[in-house]
Amino acid sequence: MGLLVFVRNLLLALCLFLVLGFLYYSAWKLHLLQWEDSKYDRLGFLLKLDSKLPAELATKYANFSEGACKPGYASALMTAIFPRFSKPAPMFLDDSFRKWARIREFVPPFGIKGQDNLIKAILSVTKEYHLTPALDSLRCRRCIIVGNGGVLANKSLGSRIDDYDIVVRLNSAPVKGFEKDVGSKTTLRITYPEGAMQRPEQYERDSLFVLAGFKWQDFKWLKYIVYKERVSWTHNIQREKEFLRKLVKARVITDLSSGI
Repeated sequence: MGLLVFVRNLLLALCLFLVLGFLYYSAWKLHLLQWEDSKYDRLGFLLKLDSKLPAELATKYANFSEGACKPGYASALMTAIFPRFSKPAPMFLDDSFRKWARIREFVPPFGIKGQDNLIKAILSVTKEYHLTPALDSLRCRRCIIVGNGGVLANKSLGSRIDDYDIVVRLNSAPVKGFEKDVGSKTTLRITYPEGAMQRPEQYERDSLFVLAGFKWQDFKWLKYIVYKERVSWTHNIQREKEFLRKLVKARVITDLSSGI
């Protein structure tokens, strides 16, 4: 009798395993078929990014000449090629930041979780945290981001860069002495503490300073600056250099610049 019970239970378990396996396989095949018929890749981007514009966009912007500023075009096109695209928060944090629940759910750099008091303290004494009235009044804004690599050297693109309404530069990218290649105009300079220029005179007088907070210490650093307090550096730079030198010595990494 005991053997029969064992065999029965074994057959039941085997049947259950086969049913679950069949359901899993069927679901996988169905998902695969749906994916093959989909117009989007696994990340959610349109498969044919080089295809023509969607009909509604083509019609809406048909009368704009090549190179002309097209209001709302970039956002509309991004939505068309990447339907998951959304704007979870305004470009700059202002005193309404507590309303933006999506960015408050994640810690830096993906959100501002745990930074409410620091951000509130910073915004309470910040005079401006928007674009200038002149830029805000533009119906359409053409923007360009100038990177820090040497690819612009000897390209003489300075005047073309300066033609854009908003010129964004990153960290301590130099301008003076390189105007012919990188332009002379700076609207926004986006940086974080370790990449920021250390002397006030190095910043363009008519540019806006934008902090990109990657970690909670970055917000604390900005508070020191705004309140004119003594800055406590976010990293022990000397200790980091010593650590990197050990890696170089052990040939784990290579210091091509010989600057560590």
